[in-house]
Amino acid sequence: MIASAARDAVAHPVSSADRPHGAGWDAQLFLGFERVGARSVMTRREHRGPLVVQKPLYPEGPDVCQCVLLHPPGGIAGGDRLTLGVTVSPHASAQLTTPGATRWYRSAGPPASQVLHARIGEHAFLEWLPQGTIVYDGALARSDVRIELARGATFIGVEFASLGRRASGERFRCGEWRQRFEIVRDDAPIWSERAVLRADSGVLASPVGLNDASVFGTFVAVGAPIDDTMMSALRAIAPLQGEAAITRLPEVIVGRYRGDSMESAGAYFVELWSMLRPAMTGRAAMRPRIWST
Repeated sequence: MIASAARDAVAHPVSSADRPHGAGWDAQLFLGFERVGARSVMTRREHRGPLVVQKPLYPEGPDVCQCVLLHPPGGIAGGDRLTLGVTVSPHASAQLTTPGATRWYRSAGPPASQVLHARIGEHAFLEWLPQGTIVYDGALARSDVRIELARGATFIGVEFASLGRRASGERFRCGEWRQRFEIVRDDAPIWSERAVLRADSGVLASPVGLNDASVFGTFVAVGAPIDDTMMSALRAIAPLQGEAAITRLPEVIVGRYRGDSMESAGAYFVELWSMLRPAMTGRAAMRPRIWST
């Protein structure tokens, strides 16, 4: 069955036909993971346009299949549409990350979008650990994440972004960032968040919004229950710059960051992940090697 699945996988090379004249990239990537004995195996890898993964990696052994997502153009421009579909079959485990921060460039008119839709089977595990997002001044961008969990499934994910590039003196003075993050278990929503951040909106400067911070993010973990002792340890973690908080909801652990440092945001979320991953899965938190390159 695995050999057949590998033969049937479709890989469309990037060509000018994938990018209509005057339009952006329409890139699609569909991945599937299954449990085969003691190994989590990628059994589906179909792509069209410039959104790919290289070979599956197993830095922590056969149990977890790690994939590094690559977008060869190096950034998302106006009109680009990136779609990532992921299926993790029962008892399989997968980790998705990126080689660096995703960049959303200034748009000349049309908006750009990125969609992640993941289905996680019974007692399966998925980690969504991209290395942040940089939204350039003038970008018109939308990010949609939808996670569908079966009984006993575990998900750990993070989304954090910088509006503008303050390190280069650039502020987010025009443009729009839209974000939706939804988690559903057995067709019932357990976490849903939507944000519309316009450069001319008061929410960017408001104390109940970003409080003039340029970097913000959310960490979400769904899995085994977390006790009070662990919650106290998580709340003791503080970012080097900015402010953070963590909340325990009935089925979800939610961590927040607000500040002006992508490095501090990333480091804070990695600390949360380093504590919650072993607690929820019994697996040690091994940092992907790509994070250090």
